[in-house]
Amino acid sequence: MVNRPDTLEHAPLGRDAVYPEQYDAELLYPIPRAANRVPLGIEEGALPFVGEDEWHAFEVSWLNERGKPVVAVARFRLPADSPRLIESKSWKLYLNSFNQTRFYSREEVMQTLANDLSTAGGAAVSVELFNVDAEELMPRRMPGDCLDDLDIAVSDYTPSSAHLTVGEEVVEETLYSHLLKSNCPVTGQPDWGSVMIYYQGPKLDRTGLLRYLIGFRQHQDFHEHCVEHIFTDLMAYAKPTQLLVLARYVRRGGLDISPWRATPGLTPPTPLRLARQ
Repeated sequence: MVNRPDTLEHAPLGRDAVYPEQYDAELLYPIPRAANRVPLGIEEGALPFVGEDEWHAFEVSWLNERGKPVVAVARFRLPADSPRLIESKSWKLYLNSFNQTRFYSREEVMQTLANDLSTAGGAAVSVELFNVDAEELMPRRMPGDCLDDLDIAVSDYTPSSAHLTVGEEVVEETLYSHLLKSNCPVTGQPDWGSVMIYYQGPKLDRTGLLRYLIGFRQHQDFHEHCVEHIFTDLMAYAKPTQLLVLARYVRRGGLDISPWRATPGLTPPTPLRLARQ
């Protein structure tokens, strides 16, 4: 991996790009996570959560040893404690570089992907390849209670923890909303998504929680950092004993990103893909 600057200044996102068709691992553009965690009070090496960034890639193809195209859907899992995330357009360009490259086996493709992505992210990335009609890829619905039918007035479209209030009752529940929207910090393009929150602790006021989540509507940040923002605010202001925040963002450019962050010991329901993905 070529040494690159620690900023988005030279990233391919938001720039015209040539789509290569021959394998090139140098297309991957890693970005350090630390700078975006500082405003949340998260120190490097002292994460208050466990989690993963789960990616699905729907435009994966290569040539077999005889030149015949192979297509697949890929699932990648990048651990939240990796020092770097990988910028999404560079990931797309990298995957496109497989299109006219011959590989001897599916296993060789998986190993190549795992090696390159792990090097870029700085931690072991798991790789799965699925046939395009695999049952594992079929959409499901979010578990829990949906907040979206609450009849509320909204006038604040920036994240505000002031909306987060709790009562005295201690509960265990799962809530979700399809109204999550944030914006790309580079291009300003909208990123649409759904968010699920499982927690044990003082009962959250649902109208306040929905207002809080809608507050990301004009917020500019990466998917991963939005989830970490929600997690840290809920931990600080609701003080649950257990918490899991999972977002499923809508597919863009053949990729969807589904980060989750949780208190140690919790894992998300799997497999979980939504219709918009």
